[in-house]
Amino acid sequence: MPYSSLNDFILTLEKHGELLRVKQFVSPELEIAEITDRFSKHNGPALLFENTGTGFPLLINAFGSEKRMCLALGIQNLDQVQTDIEDLFKKFVSPKNSMLDKLKMLPMLKELSSWMPKTVSRKGKCQQVVMETPDITKLPVLKCWPHDGGPFVTLPVVHTKDPNNATRNVGMYRMQVFGKDITGMHWHLHKNSARHYHEYKELGQRMPVSVTLGGDPVYTYAATAPLPDNFDEYILAGFLRKKKVTMVKCLTNDLLVPEDVDFVIEGYVDPLEDLISEGPFGDHTGFYSLEDMYPKFHITCITHREDAVYPATIVGIPPQEDAWIGKATERIFLGPIRLTMHPDIEDIHMPVEGVFHNLVLFKTKPFFDGQALKIINGLWGAGQMMFTKVMIAVDMPYPLTDYHQLAKYISENVSISDDIIFSKGPSDVLDHAAAKFAFGGKIGIDACKKSKVLETTETMPQIKKAEILENFPEIKKINVSLPASGISLIIIGIEKNRQHHITELCNTLLAGNYISGIKFLIFTDSTSDTENLKDIAWLVLNNIDAERDIFRVNQTLIIDGTVKTKRFDNFNRPWPNIIVADDKTIESIDSKWDQLGLGKFIESPSLKYKNLLLPGKACIEE
Repeated sequence: MPYSSLNDFILTLEKHGELLRVKQFVSPELEIAEITDRFSKHNGPALLFENTGTGFPLLINAFGSEKRMCLALGIQNLDQVQTDIEDLFKKFVSPKNSMLDKLKMLPMLKELSSWMPKTVSRKGKCQQVVMETPDITKLPVLKCWPHDGGPFVTLPVVHTKDPNNATRNVGMYRMQVFGKDITGMHWHLHKNSARHYHEYKELGQRMPVSVTLGGDPVYTYAATAPLPDNFDEYILAGFLRKKKVTMVKCLTNDLLVPEDVDFVIEGYVDPLEDLISEGPFGDHTGFYSLEDMYPKFHITCITHREDAVYPATIVGIPPQEDAWIGKATERIFLGPIRLTMHPDIEDIHMPVEGVFHNLVLFKTKPFFDGQALKIINGLWGAGQMMFTKVMIAVDMPYPLTDYHQLAKYISENVSISDDIIFSKGPSDVLDHAAAKFAFGGKIGIDACKKSKVLETTETMPQIKKAEILENFPEIKKINVSLPASGISLIIIGIEKNRQHHITELCNTLLAGNYISGIKFLIFTDSTSDTENLKDIAWLVLNNIDAERDIFRVNQTLIIDGTVKTKRFDNFNRPWPNIIVADDKTIESIDSKWDQLGLGKFIESPSLKYKNLLLPGKACIEE
């Protein structure tokens, strides 16, 4: 059943034991984010902060588990939607040989029409209260991390339309608050709303923009979904909730919004106006996205429901709430990928450590050698898959989430000289390691079994750990535990001290037989915990440009996952710091934990990562 309001969803969460109400005052500046980070990393419930110092309660971590994601979408499990899409597609494309077969389609056509958004001429519940003077600072907008440029709206559903054909686009782009009626509009250059912006700029016209918050949680999910250009997100929302979305016209522009959302923030962007410096912002990569220039959003009107709840999220070092939104997308869109592009894909998985665009794993059953590489190349050309840095194909009988078996399977089946391809192209705007802004290298790995075993001269792994540590003082740590379990990988923590250091060191280690019989050799900074494989995956995937930082030495693939600097790497872009809470906020929440009724004490996750901080604030200083 669809939700009639965000409060309706809150009551459902509470009924299922998935909500904690916090009645004491907690500040939207840093404190709510710190509490949420502790709960989200320990599988905690959704949090409803009832006293935010404003007139509105705040809901956060509402999507932060598989159960809550299913409750939000009104399904039993995340694979259900994929199955529904595939069944629907098969019914439409199957042969219709008789009149009876065609008549059977009529109820389905009626059902399809029931998902299409409809517009009504009356005012909506979202317009029950109209602010006399629009002032976004009256909402409990969060400042999440200490070096954020200010408070940010983090779950905005942003509505724009193409000025040439009036096609609607709904997306999610963070909004930094600069004043009571000015925010930034952080739409990336690859997004549809950014394309609309440039079209309005060519026409010399103001661009109407409306932002909604809350309502049925399906609306929030639909805004994040990687839909094709010109596909209305509210059709997807109608399909998911099995009920059409009722739309009403905004009061100060001609855009349409769902009538039952909690807040509507109306306004415009003037594409002829100077851009504004926006950021930094602690982003979903676990690193700050740094200051840059983005359009200004001018607020002309704010309306809301009488019982409005402000929805928010925080992002940062994974796992966070957004991991489950990404998991829903992974499961929902597997069906369309198979139906429209690659029927030879059996399953797909985006580990949370890959922060959506850094790592994609897929399972296939190839009928010819090279088929997996064909799929990899095809996926790189598909929508937001173009951002993927590392893509790995397997045909193993185990689930893709069994990382031990996955690593072992890759070790057994990959030929370093034959099964790896490199490419380059668009990268995510948030990819701080790319050689150029929004453009970088990619790697594809075919770890499927081949029809003919390639002739190799593999030797038993040998790692002379004691001799390495004695003869190479820049090497501070070595994880040599994996080869014993059949995983041909070692991890070295290094303190770089010169240019070309890792390349020269690899040649010395391999030529001198300090290391032999190892397929994968990862370098990371000495401050990293080389025993924590999840954190190593997160750091390394963020810190590599595949074309620059991955190379072969004989039958070993070297991966340089260290921080890149101008001094040692000729890296000329600014490098961001990781995201952690400041000591003052941590101590404040520690001291008032029991007073807030938060249950069993949870230590700040930031304490674990303090040693990874480098000199500087959001951006490191060399």
